[in-house]
Amino acid sequence: MDAVELATTLRELHHAEQPLILPNVWDASSARAAEQAGFPALATTSMGVALSLGHADHEAAPADEMFAAVARIARAVSVPVTADIEGGYGLPAEEVVDRLLSAGAVGCNLEDSDHGGTGLVDGAAQADRLAAVRAAAEAAGVPIVINARVDSFLPQLVVQDRVGEALERGRAYVAAGADAVFPIFAAAETDVLALVEGLDAPVNIAYVPPWSKLPATPGLARLAELGVRRVSFGGGLHAAAEAALRGVLATIRDGQDPY
Repeated sequence: MDAVELATTLRELHHAEQPLILPNVWDASSARAAEQAGFPALATTSMGVALSLGHADHEAAPADEMFAAVARIARAVSVPVTADIEGGYGLPAEEVVDRLLSAGAVGCNLEDSDHGGTGLVDGAAQADRLAAVRAAAEAAGVPIVINARVDSFLPQLVVQDRVGEALERGRAYVAAGADAVFPIFAAAETDVLALVEGLDAPVNIAYVPPWSKLPATPGLARLAELGVRRVSFGGGLHAAAEAALRGVLATIRDGQDPY
């Protein structure tokens, strides 16, 4: 499929009978494994990609390295790829779209955290940025899927009304051209339901397991019942893979047969 077909397929998957379950991959090998497991689309994880490149998350990795990693992932598979590009690395909208399409991605996350400060960027300014990205995509002729991340649920932020802030920002982002809204770390069933019912767009929830230090989300089946249309895993799969690797390495270090 060409870029238009891939983008159209990715958008349609957000409106299918079942939620779009997106494994977050970090290199060509993990991408191939996810495609071979039968997933119809893939997402990248900024944290997993950054760590695999030797950098920290939150835009510490150079944009060139991140987009090059996205390109290697997209080349390795035939399904649509959406890229977690954090806040966009300070790049103008036209360059964001050009780099995404050059890398073979047909979707992206854009988040509203202020990486140079301690809070959220101005909501109106973020809506303008999303509108500019949408306009650039239209000019390029590819309907890239914009997943607008709302960071009002980040535990380190003091937000008086996390749901209300997410609804206000999410509605503005959809009006600006976002295809989906991603209130990361929204976890309580009442919050998830309020967001699903209050936003006229697919809602993406980041799955958090019960043993996490973060508030756990409902399970996949319950998220589907609540009307969530997209479920992603952030850096969770990368962390699980690294934990398994550390276990094997410890076994070898201790002089035991690893497998």
